[in-house]
Amino acid sequence: MRIIARLDIKNNFVIKGINLEGLRKIGDPISIANNYYEQKIDEIIYIDSVASLYRRNSLPDTIEKTSENVFVPMTVGGGIRSLGDIELLLKSGADKVAINSFGTEEPNFINEAVKNFGSSTIVIYVEAKKISEKKWEVYKYSGREKTGLDLIYWIDKIQEFECGEILLTSVDYEGMKKGFDIEMVNQIYDKIKVPLILSGGCGNIEHIKYVKKNFNNVSVALASLLHYKIANIKEIKREIE
Repeated sequence: MRIIARLDIKNNFVIKGINLEGLRKIGDPISIANNYYEQKIDEIIYIDSVASLYRRNSLPDTIEKTSENVFVPMTVGGGIRSLGDIELLLKSGADKVAINSFGTEEPNFINEAVKNFGSSTIVIYVEAKKISEKKWEVYKYSGREKTGLDLIYWIDKIQEFECGEILLTSVDYEGMKKGFDIEMVNQIYDKIKVPLILSGGCGNIEHIKYVKKNFNNVSVALASLLHYKIANIKEIKREIE
């Protein structure tokens, strides 16, 4: 299990909300990334939370500065709409890119991205909300808009394109600190053939231990738990060994 720090960015600040709304500033992304690196984080995920909405990604400069002192894999997402966008982020220092909104609109873009940059570079970021009993819908634009895509269908589809990883966020649980959406994970887990990263809802170390005990090849992306110093990285790693 990888312990991954998730940094959502808006206007050059790390932000945090509940259900991807009601955002509050946490601090400077480069300083926060450096701090987590010193604490021995395994990976860092940067998501530009408004990039797809405004059709641009403002992170290349932040990634470049972060990569001067941070030497763990970095995944960057938000506003990726072309192969040129991917190339720019990789040249800035990203190791992987996370594709969400544009992929739901133009699924073949995922296929092109994998063919051009390789599976290991392409993470598909999936946001989902429960809409009825045992049924979840995929969302885009940081949980703002419905896509009409069924979660199970979309999980199957993106793996047909041979994506390297899946980052799965429960919009319902995000920021709530009541645990990961295990019901949603159970619904899709048997269909997952690539490494899965869970995001949204972690409130304590027990929530992480539950995931590690019950699911193989699943890692966790943490935001509130780290940003609000509910637990530190060394403590988490010690507890889950």
